[in-house]
Amino acid sequence: MVPTLLDPATGRVVTESLVAVEFVDEVARGRPGAAPPLMPGDPFGNARARVWASWVNAKCCSPYYAVLCKQDRADQRAAFDGLLASLRRFARELPEAGPFFGGGSLSAVDVALLPWALRFYVFEIYRGEDFAIPDDGELARYHRWLEAARALPAVSSTTPPADRYAEHIKKYATASARSKVANAVRRGVSAHEYDDELDG
Repeated sequence: MVPTLLDPATGRVVTESLVAVEFVDEVARGRPGAAPPLMPGDPFGNARARVWASWVNAKCCSPYYAVLCKQDRADQRAAFDGLLASLRRFARELPEAGPFFGGGSLSAVDVALLPWALRFYVFEIYRGEDFAIPDDGELARYHRWLEAARALPAVSSTTPPADRYAEHIKKYATASARSKVANAVRRGVSAHEYDDELDG
C-alpha cells in the first residue's frame, strides 16, 4: 500500500507518498528537460507546501475510502459532506492567477490531491448521483483546477480509463476489499491512519 522507491545500487529506500514526491522533486531539480519544481524552494514556501499537502492527504484523500468502504448511508453521506467542505477550503487557497496551488505549474500540494480528485467520479457510480462533486460556488474553482490538471499531457497520458478503474475499485464499494486501508476504515479510523499490525 505504501509507495516505495528503491535505489538498486545502494538498497536505500524512500517510503510514503508525500515524502516520495519531495524526493523525486529534489532529484529532478536542475536536470535538463525537468518540469518546473513541485516545491517553492524557499524555506517558508516549502513549509507551507508541506503543511497543505499533509492537510490535503488527511482531509481530501482519506475521505475517498470512507465514502466507498462504509456501507451505512448516513456514514457515507457524512464522509462525503466532510470531503466537500475540505474541497471548498482547498479551492479558497487556490490563487486567483492559478490555476494550480503554486500558480502556473503543478505543486506538491496539487500532486497530493490530484490522484484522488481524478477518482471522485466513482462516487456517482457506486453511491448515486447525489454524491457528485457540485460545480458551483466555491467548488467551481476546484473544477477549474481539476480541468487544468487533466489537460496536462503528464496527467492525461497516465490516467487509467474510467470504466477500468471503476471496476477495479468496486470491491471497496461492495465491502469485499481486504486491504489495510479498507480494514482501517471499517475499524473506524481514517484511511491514512491505518496500522500495519491492526489492519494487516
